[in-house]
Amino acid sequence: MEDHKKAVGESSVGGAIETWLRKHRLIYVGATRHPFILAVRDGTIDLSSFKRWLGQDYIFVRAFVPFVASVLLKACKEKGDDRDMEVILGGVASLNDEISWFKTEASKWGIKLSSIVPQEPNQEYCRFLESLTSPEVDYTVAITAFWAIEAVYQESFAHCLEDGSKPLKELTETCQRWGTDSFAQYCLSLRKIAETNLEKASGDVVAKAESVFLSVLELETEFWNMSQGDS
Repeated sequence: MEDHKKAVGESSVGGAIETWLRKHRLIYVGATRHPFILAVRDGTIDLSSFKRWLGQDYIFVRAFVPFVASVLLKACKEKGDDRDMEVILGGVASLNDEISWFKTEASKWGIKLSSIVPQEPNQEYCRFLESLTSPEVDYTVAITAFWAIEAVYQESFAHCLEDGSKPLKELTETCQRWGTDSFAQYCLSLRKIAETNLEKASGDVVAKAESVFLSVLELETEFWNMSQGDS
């Protein structure tokens, strides 16, 4: 349990997010210790599954860009800490590099990205992201979703870099992209922003944020299932 807390960036004090992580631990573990990730970790991943994930995630990241931009816009309208906006802006900037990485990897694996058709779980996830860009969606809800999406990848791929892991050599860079300490610190920064806003949010907003958190976990799990060919 201690490693789990460190991976998701536990704060020095409890809060809504820590409560959710305890309350929904099985669902969270299901998303961050999915068989797809465990196969990457122990080097038994079917490369056709990895290629499927790569192509589908490229489509997802392109849909992720306008979502993150909308979170930045909401942050600009908040009378909060300017450092919050700087963290989110850094996330926006990093997405250009991420898209370039996907293109490079696709070329390496012989994947023609222009021919990739988004599968239904991916389409559903992208529709979910689009729904969160609405001006009616509270900033607290949006930043919680942003943190959750990034945190799932951080903890998942960090697990593939822990002692005893044996990822295929050609997948090590993928694990390092989201599993490094620097990405963990970025996720911790997002979590702190979310926690700060949750502390001052109404009960209704906190409930909506929890619902969105659960939706992210469910959608991430379905995305891994899709990548394995289970959908």
